[in-house]
Amino acid sequence: YSNFVDNLRVYVRGGTGGMGYPNLGGEGGRGGDVWFVARERTTLKSIREKYPHKRFVAGTGANSSVKALKGEKGKDREVHVPLGISVLDDDGKQIGELNAAGEKFLAARGGLGGSLATNFLPCKGQRRTVHLDLKLIADVGLVGFPNAGKSSLLSKISHAKPEIANYAFTTIQPELGKIMYADYKQISVADLPGLIEGAHANKGMGHKFLKHVERTKQLLLVVDISGFQLSVKTQFRTAFETILLLTKELELYKEELVTKPALLAINKMDLPCAKDNLDELMSQLENPQDFLHLLEEEMIPANTLEFRDVIPISTYTGEGIEELKTCLRKSVDEQAEQVNEEYRKKKLLLLQTSK
Repeated sequence: YSNFVDNLRVYVRGGTGGMGYPNLGGEGGRGGDVWFVARERTTLKSIREKYPHKRFVAGTGANSSVKALKGEKGKDREVHVPLGISVLDDDGKQIGELNAAGEKFLAARGGLGGSLATNFLPCKGQRRTVHLDLKLIADVGLVGFPNAGKSSLLSKISHAKPEIANYAFTTIQPELGKIMYADYKQISVADLPGLIEGAHANKGMGHKFLKHVERTKQLLLVVDISGFQLSVKTQFRTAFETILLLTKELELYKEELVTKPALLAINKMDLPCAKDNLDELMSQLENPQDFLHLLEEEMIPANTLEFRDVIPISTYTGEGIEELKTCLRKSVDEQAEQVNEEYRKKKLLLLQTSK
């Protein structure tokens, strides 16, 4: 997991102000500021490699002099960070967020220059340690237990080349891919490390995985039609139980995740008995309340996910892959239209109230 950096602790310090000029009442220049600026094609790993000391200090303000009674401001320090960054203080409190290219956050303010108010002595700049916490931004997040076929699916629908093998936890770091459509529309898809039972309590990769789900616009649950068993020591789960457990883990981590638009891909339809298992699963999904008594109480989520589409697929034979891509496109477009409509209504309401 160390190859993918999604959290970085850095020290930032604003520049010290310049000295004032007591004889003529001159004022020193203010110290420079430290800014975080969101840039595409930037990673936290590249920041760590380029600045191993992880210290960012702005320039000192110019002293006041006979030639320039008002000293010049110190040079600002800009630190380029990736999109999807949350800025946290040392107590873990969020103090800023950068989601779009060009967005800026003032990390440390420069100190005031010396003036009559400060007895012509300069002030030091703000200094603090902050955490840069990355949450991937993607249109669709693939959610599923290990070995459900998420990596295979990502390689089928996009140009991404994740590692694929027939054992659990092949994916140990998030992978991003893009689905390319004939009309040049692109949909970004994030394949996230496999959940396990108890992930909400930070078991396995727990929070390292779940935090990346927060900024995906939609969820695509990928479930093995034949069920799932992590090891011989753990209990076997049917496809229906797997869906409920995934929902429960998302819900326990953050309730809002269950309100995201969701689709369901039922994988490995090339296996024997897959058709019979699918018929059974579809009847369970139509009336989930009738089957909840079969599960332990702690497994049952408070709210079940409402799937926009249920698509049987096989990443081995390619069955259902094109249908899945069409369903994803339709769902993403509908959500975008809904967001635009809400924005238009809000603007209209503001215009009406202002009149």
